[in-house]
Amino acid sequence: MIPNILSIAGSDPSGGAGIQADIKAISANGGYAMAALTALTAQNTGGVSAVEPVRPEMIREQIAMIRQDIRIDAVKIGMLGSAETIATVAGALEGLAAPIVLDPVMVAKSGDRLLAAEAVAALRDFLPRARVITPNLPEAADLLGCPEASNRTEMEEQARALLALGSEAVLLKGGHLLGEDCPDLLVEGETLHWSVGPRHATANTHGTGCTLSSALACWLGHGLPLAQAVERAKAYVAGAIAAADQLQVGHGHGPTNHFFTLTETQMEKGC
Repeated sequence: MIPNILSIAGSDPSGGAGIQADIKAISANGGYAMAALTALTAQNTGGVSAVEPVRPEMIREQIAMIRQDIRIDAVKIGMLGSAETIATVAGALEGLAAPIVLDPVMVAKSGDRLLAAEAVAALRDFLPRARVITPNLPEAADLLGCPEASNRTEMEEQARALLALGSEAVLLKGGHLLGEDCPDLLVEGETLHWSVGPRHATANTHGTGCTLSSALACWLGHGLPLAQAVERAKAYVAGAIAAADQLQVGHGHGPTNHFFTLTETQMEKGC
């Protein structure tokens, strides 16, 4: 069965992050992608120039129409932007049993803030609704109100602190640490699982957080246990990053190659 995956996130017109990346990642991992937009952004690989939130009533209606007609097997939540949007999405998902993957989108790769500082408390209150949250180190520090982790010991401490905020599990991404490897930490209950992958020498990593969380939601929708879903999603993102330089998109932080397996097949056939 092909799972139906709902992404609730903002739009990235350059296609590397947001709803556009989510749809690509879900499709590439064998899911049927659906989307409810929370915001329009004007951005490219160099930065964000404008953000326009979608009206709460429209966000609510998008989700309501999908729930009315289509089975939802998993939900990925990305950019929410404001406390009002967070409350709207929480209400619109009330009673839904599907697992929720919450990617706490707070700051863009360019450094532009995508979640109002005054909305951080509202996001914390929403965490207990999530099957798993997938913050990077700056986002974890923002959620906890503490300095960014600089080593694995501090990552463990912060992952446990995030878990105490109420989500069922935390996938803390360690790509911001210095070194040749990218260590990620999955914490579920008392279980800690480190997953370490090589760091690829590329600037084209725009939208990796969106891509990972969407792929993870897709594999949860396929019915995989969380740890296996994380490994599948991480392997997919690693491949997309490794093949990112095959693309020629923009002059800043370019996107990953979401359909790298298709590209490889075409190259093998000489297309």
